[in-house]
Amino acid sequence: MDILSYKPPIPEDKSLRIGIVGAGEIVREAHLPAYQKAGFKVVAIYNRTRSRAEELAEKFDIPYVLDSIEELVNHPEVDIVDIALTAEMQLSVVELAAKAKKHILCQKPLADTFENAKKIVDIGKKYNVKIAVNQQMRWAPSIRAASDIISRGWIGELVSASIQVNVLTQFENWPFLKEIDTLEIMYHSIHYMDSIRFLYGTPEYIYADGARFPGQNVKGETRTMIHMKFPGEVRGLIYDTHNNQFTQDDWYAVYRFEGTEGVIKGENGALYNYPIGREDSLTFTSNILQKGTWINPKLEGKWFPDAFIGTMGELMNAILNDSQPENSAEDNLKTLQMVYASYQSMKENRPVYLEEIN
Repeated sequence: MDILSYKPPIPEDKSLRIGIVGAGEIVREAHLPAYQKAGFKVVAIYNRTRSRAEELAEKFDIPYVLDSIEELVNHPEVDIVDIALTAEMQLSVVELAAKAKKHILCQKPLADTFENAKKIVDIGKKYNVKIAVNQQMRWAPSIRAASDIISRGWIGELVSASIQVNVLTQFENWPFLKEIDTLEIMYHSIHYMDSIRFLYGTPEYIYADGARFPGQNVKGETRTMIHMKFPGEVRGLIYDTHNNQFTQDDWYAVYRFEGTEGVIKGENGALYNYPIGREDSLTFTSNILQKGTWINPKLEGKWFPDAFIGTMGELMNAILNDSQPENSAEDNLKTLQMVYASYQSMKENRPVYLEEIN
């Protein structure tokens, strides 16, 4: 069997320099380790609590710790502004960075409303800068390997996709998540929606349900079931619960992608003992290659941090080649339509077509 193509894109030219806004857990555990591994240049960092930025600057050899967002986006050595802030804060930072003619990697979710997400897209066009979204799961080893298998035609015509997660996630450890109404889909299952859309295309409608767990310490939904109807006979399902308080050997984070000629299945290793995790796993069977046999390629890497190389590397390549990144803000509007359709479906108890979100 040919070696699967799943490694994230790393541009040969690594001259573009990154300035990071934010110094939280995701920067410490994913952004900076990924960039260090890839050889990307991080030259500046800003955080509201300066000591946290100083700590990361020392650990990852970042030359400049700056005192404001304005100072960072206008710094002459910064080419790309990497925003690692919550959704409601991104629009204002995007506008500052775009006016400074800096390219931008936004955190996901792109914005706190669909209207603000569209404004971010418009800002990028107005100032002629590239804006990408850190929707990184589509660069996780197992998802990228599945994409390669599908593109080679080894499982035939796509039929169904499912991602199922049953773990304990203590959302209350992130203070900004504790009081929001839109929790699990907006900040977790958004990854699965984007990955399935990457593999299967954009669905026609979403039918979603969400629930809380008795005694939970956060306001929003922590259990969701999301049905996706694609054109023709293709269907998708996301089942996600974050309340497994019993034993870790009962946790699971699995996926299954089915076609007319085969099946791909495996585990998302990042969710086992997060944020340490383990490497992804994948196995597949294909009538086209060898009927009745399971093929077990060895994958290297994990969602955290390896997939973060993909989102930044894709943006860098787009800048260097003057092309649109695969993870552009404009493309990400389709993923956000899925998210907001899910919440409208939960509210109205009906299927919601994506075209209704505009």
